[in-house]
Amino acid sequence: MVHRHTPFVIRLRDRTVADSTVAGVQVGIDPGSQHTGIAVFTDHDGSRTGRYSLQLDHRGGAIRDRLASRAARRRGRRSRNLRYRAPRFSNRTKPKGWLAPSLQHRVDTTMSWVGRLIRWAPVTAVQVEKVAFDTHAMSAGRPLEGVEYQRGTLAGYEVREYLLEKWGRMCAYCGAKNTPLNIDHLHPRSRGGSDRISNLALACIPCNQTKNATPIEEFLTAKPALLAKILRQVKASLRDAAAVNVTRWALWRALETTGLPVVTASGARTKWNRSRTGAPKSHALDALHVGELKSVTAWPWAVLVVKATGRGTYARTTSDRYGFPRLVRPRIKVHHGFQTGDLVRAHVTTGKKTGVHVGRVLVRSSGSFDITTRHGRVAGINHWHIRHLQRADGYGYLTQKEADRDA
Repeated sequence: MVHRHTPFVIRLRDRTVADSTVAGVQVGIDPGSQHTGIAVFTDHDGSRTGRYSLQLDHRGGAIRDRLASRAARRRGRRSRNLRYRAPRFSNRTKPKGWLAPSLQHRVDTTMSWVGRLIRWAPVTAVQVEKVAFDTHAMSAGRPLEGVEYQRGTLAGYEVREYLLEKWGRMCAYCGAKNTPLNIDHLHPRSRGGSDRISNLALACIPCNQTKNATPIEEFLTAKPALLAKILRQVKASLRDAAAVNVTRWALWRALETTGLPVVTASGARTKWNRSRTGAPKSHALDALHVGELKSVTAWPWAVLVVKATGRGTYARTTSDRYGFPRLVRPRIKVHHGFQTGDLVRAHVTTGKKTGVHVGRVLVRSSGSFDITTRHGRVAGINHWHIRHLQRADGYGYLTQKEADRDA
């Protein structure tokens, strides 16, 4: 019988676990700040075959923005001439291992999907990449030697890998992809430029040779729009790298509680494995290449993109820009048997919206619903045309094609 629509899970009812022989699968995890790749694969003497893969899109940024907005409103209320409210700072303590909600969300959502895979498949082990960006060395702006820093075999790797992520693995000047990229100094070292991460960019060999020792302002004089874009990009903070560094140990400790063998590996090994197998860069394929392996025989042609959307809010009002309520929401979330976020299928036979529409629904008490499909939003569909596929679980689903081996 069908146990779940997305991801598609079936339950075998004509046999028991004791009467079945299952080889088992392993789960690979490539954690990230905004996206986490998860792959389910079989392993035979170091040769892996990808069976299923998904990309988990976190909403830590949205959580951070909402917390910052709430804090700003609270600070504003303290300075206004309002009723007295006693301070509550003396009784607030944080437990050991506490993480900010935007960071704890990344750990919780990853563990939620690992737990689901363990329930749905015979998982025997977990392979997880322990990502580490050395933000101190990246921000120092000068070589750290001697007692300041003991250089290891991965010296300089963190900087190069971070730049690849920051600049989208393309040339900053011409946008070339799938070509050797050099690290370029925006302000040349020969003219006093430093090795700080904010002064580094990626450039293909032709652009790097053409720019040579020219400052970026002179090199892009004829392209002011591109110059402004690059200058905005170099000011990007190390927030994502810091988020990965903070959550990697918390994720590892959470995975240990599953009772399964947890094998950790470095990001350098993942990149080396991917270069040996010829696999393109993606979050799901990185998860497939975590740890020790000899070869990868195949991987799924499609990846399920799982976007964390949340389960709504308990707030019954919406605030204006001053923090005062501007409307009151109804207390009932279920209308005509449907709730916002449910995965539904609508079959409309007549009218402008004729066709089959599958996606997440937005409900109204009037019975006229909106459905968000992979092609966009379809508004004004009567609830009589809609049937349930799956109840809302706080995630949105989209299937997209995985990168080809020859891409």
